[in-house]
Amino acid sequence: MRQSFYVLAFVPLFVPQLFSQQPLQSFDLLIINGTMVDGTGSPGVRADVGINGDRIAAIGDLKNVTARQTIDATGKIVSPGFIDMLGWSWLTIFADYRAMSKISQGITTEIVGEGSSPAPVNENIISERKATLAKYNIAMDWTDLGGYFRKLETNKTAINIAAFVGATQVREFVVGYGDRKPSKLELEQMNQLVREAMRQGALGLSTSLIYAPATYAKTNEIIELTKAAAEFGGMYVSHIRDEGDDGHQQEAIEEVAAICRAANVPAEIWHLKCAGKAAWGDMPRVVAQIQRLRDSGIDISADVYPYIASSNALDATLPSWAQDGGTEKMLKRLKNKKLRARMTRVLKKSNQGLGVNFEGIMISSVSNPALKQFEGKRLIEVARVWKKAPYEALFDFILQDSSRTGKVTFSMSEKDLRAAMKQPWTSFCTDANARALDGPLYEGLPHPRSYGSMARVLAKYVREDKLLSLEDAIRKMTSQPARRVGLKNRGVLKEGFYADVVVFDPNTVQDKATFENPHQYSIGISQTIVNGQIVWENGAWTGNLPGRAVRKNQD
Repeated sequence: MRQSFYVLAFVPLFVPQLFSQQPLQSFDLLIINGTMVDGTGSPGVRADVGINGDRIAAIGDLKNVTARQTIDATGKIVSPGFIDMLGWSWLTIFADYRAMSKISQGITTEIVGEGSSPAPVNENIISERKATLAKYNIAMDWTDLGGYFRKLETNKTAINIAAFVGATQVREFVVGYGDRKPSKLELEQMNQLVREAMRQGALGLSTSLIYAPATYAKTNEIIELTKAAAEFGGMYVSHIRDEGDDGHQQEAIEEVAAICRAANVPAEIWHLKCAGKAAWGDMPRVVAQIQRLRDSGIDISADVYPYIASSNALDATLPSWAQDGGTEKMLKRLKNKKLRARMTRVLKKSNQGLGVNFEGIMISSVSNPALKQFEGKRLIEVARVWKKAPYEALFDFILQDSSRTGKVTFSMSEKDLRAAMKQPWTSFCTDANARALDGPLYEGLPHPRSYGSMARVLAKYVREDKLLSLEDAIRKMTSQPARRVGLKNRGVLKEGFYADVVVFDPNTVQDKATFENPHQYSIGISQTIVNGQIVWENGAWTGNLPGRAVRKNQD
């Protein structure tokens, strides 16, 4: 008979002296007989967890205590709910409030706002997003973060949402989508918008400097906005300007450090990677650079998703100048033969002279029904079918789909991913919005990270490859991100903390989603509990919607 590896690896019996004597009481929810891994990195111990309302009321030997509902976690791990250090569900959560692909892999809280964020909002921003809003029948009827949070709590969700204020969003609100510097007056308006978001619970300032119009912002502009966030204890978090394709990742990381120094804030690099074959093998140098900055006193950390492919919009392949002014102007440029020729020349010089890797780009979603046949196909296959040069096929595809195409790009190496993942200062993210096997978010061939990121860490990198210990992997999914972004009373199993809890079988937890068949829930997660209520149990949503808007330093 197969024995449980992880349970045997922990303290097998309850040790009474580790816990204070608990008075007799009754609980709303009681989890018994499990091995508790509390999220701090400490070894697992046999302990029961009692929950009243939305908080953990007691931890210890609670077998003789009554409860309205009891979960028998024999042979299973009981841990804090996983925190997605970067997700994209802030808008689509209004299309499907269940967040199925997230709760099925144990995620209880999602951090959002990579440059684009829930607020601020004006008519220009609504207009730029009109296609998405119409597709999902969402009314973007708020103007500030407070309004967004109120709508989130009124509509109700299965997971918690915490948000950064995006420098991209602020720039779009004030400057628009063009490539120009803000005036002194405009910059002050931008600063005031950041301050307003911080007062309403934002975690700090975020940037997505690799994408237009964010890429038009100079370092000094970002420093000023970060200083505004710093007035309220906010941090700085960034999708940095270069991730390896053009060989300027070192400078991009140094820009983060410069912003940290100038604004005196901690910083996070979102989804650290070395992208493009020319950059493969660079991760040891990158992590050494970050470690040197940390050793010099710069408070900088990073997160990763456990895959070697990224995902974004197909139009992100275009040069930033081609996107100047927004979507409509970009599409107009794509109809201009001279400008297409110029784009081709620029793109052929990208990736350190290797050009666009058309074999590595997979079409993941389209809006034009006539293009549906190409979902799951590589861009080079599209070019062959159309009998066009690859760059021409790229431009025509964007045009025919009105710049609404999603792509998956196979651009990283497993060795680099592992080098980043094992650093003590990295945590985990999905960099994806929630999906489901039914409803409006069951569409296309999304990156499997939507469904499998956290389960993949536990299955592949803990159980199978032993790159990380179970305790450390859980720490990277729970207490580390909570502490990093300022989520109070979350991320650790501790009396008085919010009852965000995951119960899973360490021997069977497994991601099932693949690039070819991504719409598959992870398995092995027995229960996902959000604010004291079970939202996922035995492979299904329970009907509960206890998720909340989580504001910075909110008790």
